[in-house]
Amino acid sequence: MVTTGPPARRSAVLRMLVVAVALAGALFGGAVPASAHAALTGSTPAQGSVVDRAPEQVSLTFSEGVAMGDDSIRVLDPHGKRVDRGKLRNLCSGATVKYGTGLPPGLGNGTYTVAWQAVSADSHPVSGAFTFSVGAPSKSSAAIPQQEAGGGLVGALYGIARCLAYAGFVLMVGGAAFVVACRPAAALVRSVQRLVVQGWALLTGTTVAMLLLRTPYTGSGDLADVFDLGGLQQVLLTKPGAALVSRLLLLAAAALFVAVLFGAFARAHEPADAGGATDAEGEAGAVDPAEEARRRKDLTFGLGIGGVIVATGLAATWAMAEHASTGLQPAVAMPVDVLHLLAVAAWLGGLAALLVSLYWGPPVERTAVRRFSRIAFCSVVVLAATGVYQSWRQVGTWSALTGTAYGRLLLLKVGLVAVLVGIAWVSRRWTARLGEARVAEDTAAAAGAGGTAAATDAADVVDVAVAAQEIGEAAERQSAKAAGKATGAVAAGAPAASSTATATATATATATATAASPDPDPAPEETPDTDPEAAPETALNPETDPEPDPSTDPDPARAAQLARQQAALRTARNKRLRDADPERLGLRRSVLAEASVAVVLLLVTTVLTATEPARTEAAVQAASGGQSTASNQPQVLTVPFDTGGPHGKGTARVDLDPGRSGNANELRLRLSDPSGKAMDVPEVKVSFTQKAKKLGPLPVVPRHTGTGHWRASGVQLPVPGQWQLSLLVRTSAIDQVTEIRNVKIG
Repeated sequence: MVTTGPPARRSAVLRMLVVAVALAGALFGGAVPASAHAALTGSTPAQGSVVDRAPEQVSLTFSEGVAMGDDSIRVLDPHGKRVDRGKLRNLCSGATVKYGTGLPPGLGNGTYTVAWQAVSADSHPVSGAFTFSVGAPSKSSAAIPQQEAGGGLVGALYGIARCLAYAGFVLMVGGAAFVVACRPAAALVRSVQRLVVQGWALLTGTTVAMLLLRTPYTGSGDLADVFDLGGLQQVLLTKPGAALVSRLLLLAAAALFVAVLFGAFARAHEPADAGGATDAEGEAGAVDPAEEARRRKDLTFGLGIGGVIVATGLAATWAMAEHASTGLQPAVAMPVDVLHLLAVAAWLGGLAALLVSLYWGPPVERTAVRRFSRIAFCSVVVLAATGVYQSWRQVGTWSALTGTAYGRLLLLKVGLVAVLVGIAWVSRRWTARLGEARVAEDTAAAAGAGGTAAATDAADVVDVAVAAQEIGEAAERQSAKAAGKATGAVAAGAPAASSTATATATATATATATAASPDPDPAPEETPDTDPEAAPETALNPETDPEPDPSTDPDPARAAQLARQQAALRTARNKRLRDADPERLGLRRSVLAEASVAVVLLLVTTVLTATEPARTEAAVQAASGGQSTASNQPQVLTVPFDTGGPHGKGTARVDLDPGRSGNANELRLRLSDPSGKAMDVPEVKVSFTQKAKKLGPLPVVPRHTGTGHWRASGVQLPVPGQWQLSLLVRTSAIDQVTEIRNVKIG
């Protein structure tokens, strides 16, 4: 954040504390609304269970609202054939989110696979699969999708579009707010105009891309489906689709806003002597200053009200389709989400506008920086309040910060925020120095002390003169090259043209330097030789050029070259003036560092939008008895071994199904030789140990069921967590080996 002036120490400390708290709020709340995906909290039949007879239906329970269709739940038999009735059953009751599908009677024994896919209320797709068995487990050839919903290339493109959409919103809204509320003169700065317009174009393009990607993103995952008009029609009927269409309509209104901002509003704030206004006013009559001031005030008021309405509507398109619209207290969360987004846009977008103004524009006035400081301070106060609420809503407990992936990402953002706070403090110090330097310069000018200013201007004159000489030499080289390729007559005239161009550039530089340099001891008025206007007139007078050709009209190419030379001279002078101020140079660099860290912070926050929040993960674990959905699946281990004796090399495959604590697990063991053929050994032993709770070793005695195959039923592991599996293989009376592997038990 950038502040202005040297406030009292207590006030400075208070502001920095508020900034730190607000940044922490932005951290925990996220610069954009964090998305909580719906999670499967239960099913009937349960995952990995064995039932005596086939159920009448399969039902799924979710942690929050989801959108599902008739093909969202598929049940496949052991041969991979779909056996469900193909009709979705809505079994929701009160706060319970539950859907199911019916099964026909007479299903045979074996292992059945349930594959499901849904769209969370926060607009993100979720999917999964599990198995249950009728009578006894069996082999299954059912093919289930290996790619999660919302993953792959389509998921990556959609995620990039979401990140760029947030960036476009911040640049457009924050940049426009900086112009209207902080620095109206910035409406005439080309770099600020490009920033706002490019932000609008970026948000518009990414919104269209997200609308087209919704069909493959929530469905097949095939990029070619972006051209599926039928799928697009279905997307428009969903809440995310309606939000994206609303955003496009609001962007049309935003385009009108931007046109007025850089059209009528910019013209109203043009300097009085800009662009020949003096001659035009002389012909049309003087403009009433009071009328002009009232016109500016009306434009500012209209743009302010209209801009707030459009920006609020755009922020609401995220709130109505993201996590704020579901879960705890949606009536409170949605307005809070809108305020959070607007505060981030005003702060970071204004910072970006200040950055481009400092680098690619005229010097920024102290009053503009002071106004931005007040707006940024108010923004961080809003971030503090909304961020604390969002952190409570999404994280829930302190332990979740280290016990969940979402919490660990938040801790990563803590480090980034700490860096951002440090850079903001440096920016504040540079800004305070800038204010003191400006006051000193004003005092010196009022006292008439111009020695230092004269020295600086003299250095500027030297720089401009050197630039003019370089431009003239370049023009002479270009003319010489053209002369070498032309005829003798044309070649004879080329040096004259180059000399004229050189003289013109030098004279222009001299005139510019003379006009810009304050002369503490001006020459008497009756001395005509020191008139600064004489040099350019002489240089531009064709009668004084060597070998003039009165019959030839002015060359347009030469006029364009002169214009480029004058632009280069102005650029060189502006750069010299800008770089000569060490305080402004330090401020530009610190603001650039702030903006860079803010970009990284935005990227990390976008990753958070694809991560399940800690509160949802805790709810899933509580509903499943402390077991995570990631660990509630069969565990398969491949263990190479070598006893060191004859025929002592081979590979063991261990299957533990369903791989859950508190349940009767089935252990299947297969041994094979290096060629892959099943091999028998005199003895195998299996045991489980959990050192964290000092449990075990718990021995398992598998029975031999065939060549190279062993099986053990009723394997009980009392608690979930990380267990060590110990496998002993003996291939002879003296050759044996024990291999240890870790296995995750849910």
